[in-house]
Amino acid sequence: MDQKLMLLGDEAIAQAAIDAGMSGIYAYPGTPSTEITEYIIQSKEAKSGKIRAGWSTNEKTAMESALGMSYTGKRTMVCMKHVGLNVAADAFINSAITGANGGLIVVSADDPSMHSSQNEQDSRVYGKFALLPVLEPTNQQDAYDMVHYGFDMSEALGVPVLMRITTRLAHSRAGVIRKPARAQNEIHLPADPRQFILLPANARRQYKQLLHKQVEFEKYALESGFNVFTDGEDKTKGIITTGIAYNYLLENYPDRYIPFPVLKIAQYPIPYSMIETIYNSCDTLLILEEGYPVVEESVRGFLNNGKTIHGRLDGTVPRDGELNPNIVAVALGKKDTRGKDIPSVVVGRPPSLCSGCPHIYSYNALNEALEKWSKGRVFSDIGCYTLGALDPFDAINTCVDMGASITMAKGAADAGLLPVVAVIGDSTFTHSGITGLIDCVKDKSQITIMILDNETTAMTGGQDSSAFGRIEDICLGVGVHKDHIFVLDPSPKHHEKNLAILKKELDYEGVSIVIPRRECIQTAIRHIKKNKKTETIPSEA
Repeated sequence: MDQKLMLLGDEAIAQAAIDAGMSGIYAYPGTPSTEITEYIIQSKEAKSGKIRAGWSTNEKTAMESALGMSYTGKRTMVCMKHVGLNVAADAFINSAITGANGGLIVVSADDPSMHSSQNEQDSRVYGKFALLPVLEPTNQQDAYDMVHYGFDMSEALGVPVLMRITTRLAHSRAGVIRKPARAQNEIHLPADPRQFILLPANARRQYKQLLHKQVEFEKYALESGFNVFTDGEDKTKGIITTGIAYNYLLENYPDRYIPFPVLKIAQYPIPYSMIETIYNSCDTLLILEEGYPVVEESVRGFLNNGKTIHGRLDGTVPRDGELNPNIVAVALGKKDTRGKDIPSVVVGRPPSLCSGCPHIYSYNALNEALEKWSKGRVFSDIGCYTLGALDPFDAINTCVDMGASITMAKGAADAGLLPVVAVIGDSTFTHSGITGLIDCVKDKSQITIMILDNETTAMTGGQDSSAFGRIEDICLGVGVHKDHIFVLDPSPKHHEKNLAILKKELDYEGVSIVIPRRECIQTAIRHIKKNKKTETIPSEA
């Protein structure tokens, strides 16, 4: 009897990778992808199978490590959120040229509506840009099945495969039927010893091979069964839908009878022959897709024969934000059932730093140290400390991308805005801050860098930080003078001492590192509970 589990979309991907004979997973934590790696780290099956599972310093190192494991012939997965794919892009785009040896799946979790992100970018664009196959599951079972299929396709075609999921799929739960477990691959190096050497002459040859493979990619997309055309009696409208958007369409038809022809797309390249079929048989088209109008733009360019095409580009569907059943209902011409707005008497609760968070005391000291200067001098980064932008702190002035605090502060200092401060977390520092620090040291920039060290990757749930126990050595190693590296205890009783150090370093005409260090209050609570639980377990006689 097949085993059925209730799994999040992320967990379905993780369990599928274990069952499909994966040998290693590499990732940097980022919502909504984090639970994939966490599930494998905690899995007894993964441990017994000696599957390598852990956190990388950033998405680029994760992508490159996964590519290295694929080089050995073993199956591997790399996971990140959509903006993390920007960090991994150099290795990801070039991996299309090197190809894969062992099966390689790149999971990118997109975040429409920006629940915890800086933008709404659509990873399908990266797949098209790299000329790689893309899988976009419609539900948790699809996600599970596509991992097995993705590893097989990757090995058969000799290329990495991109799997694009979104927040709702990643964090919703459904029943998933497991497949029989497969053995991991044995080590076998590439048949072509030059496959992974991208010297121009070799890269040109392999790029031609990638272009020739596009026909095979399209054939796989047509024959896999993930792209499905269902005819309908009412030809006044045809509906093309992708990934999880298909579920919003179904929710508008509880009996699952849709009178219109429907093309569900879950694998790319876009199946143009299937699109021609629905286009030629219907008066108009409605295109429903989560994210950018990727399919809509392609259809408009491919079949610009005068028929009306509705979607995000003409305003039938909002250009930004997540889809939902009501948005789809309105696009279908059905009744708008959106509820009333929340009455104004209900006050919104913006996110805030946890009570007792060490960042509170770091910002209190920083604000006081900067009182004699004009506002607008603090460049921040990605992490829970970004909440310093809100009341009551109003302590930071920028938040752009991982690592940008140091480099933007450097640019401002170069422009003459002095003093300037960069605020960055411990995990973000090793993710993307070190290279900016090297630039500062090289140019002797006048900059004060606060590395808020709460000894974990707190924003995504308390994963281990690559910076743990290493920050001072890293700073010394890249050339910061030891007399301008300070470790502070960010607590009220040390406020005056911390304030004096900050004021002194703001006046220093060079690179200064201030490290407020105290464990995240949430991980500290978990550690206390874990220790108490351990103490209550009776020891063996």
